Amino acid sequence: MPNNTYCSIARGHEYHGPYHDHEYGFPVESDNLLFERLMLEINQAGLSWLTILRKRASLRSAYDEFAIERVAEYGDEDRARLMQDSRIIRNHLKVEAAISNAHKLLDIRVSHGSFKRWLDQHHPLDTIDWTKLFKKTFRYTGGEITGSFLISTGYLPGAHHPTCPVHETIRTLHPKWMQ
Repeated sequence: MPNNTYCSIARGHEYHGPYHDHEYGFPVESDNLLFERLMLEINQAGLSWLTILRKRASLRSAYDEFAIERVAEYGDEDRARLMQDSRIIRNHLKVEAAISNAHKLLDIRVSHGSFKRWLDQHHPLDTIDWTKLFKKTFRYTGGEITGSFLISTGYLPGAHHPTCPVHETIRTLHPKWMQ
């Protein structure tokens, strides 16, 4: 395995290791977990992935475990609370994206039954078309964020080097990129 891949960097790392071995590229079924993964990618913009992994527990706590219904109900007091919380990423655009995207996901649940079904019904798309769809639907979702989210949740290939043992584990789960 090349030394410059995420697979080689993550091996044995306190934060990257568990994420790489048990989450990255694995198919995700839960809408709240899909929302969390999207919000982690959005919060990562301009920062290192290690920063996000270190703040993940605090982000979960601050955003009510990424419960879509709860985040969609956030008002001005919640916005202020989040902007004052030094444990998380305090960026106004990212906070607004979380609330707006939660609202959009509630709409998607009405129209498609779930976020996962919405993703499944649009699959397969290439990265360019996924990006167009996400930009049209969600806030703060450019090409890098959209691509990273879809790779991390098994909709696009590329999470693991082909020689990485986790790559074979994921293949046994038949992620969307294999279909």
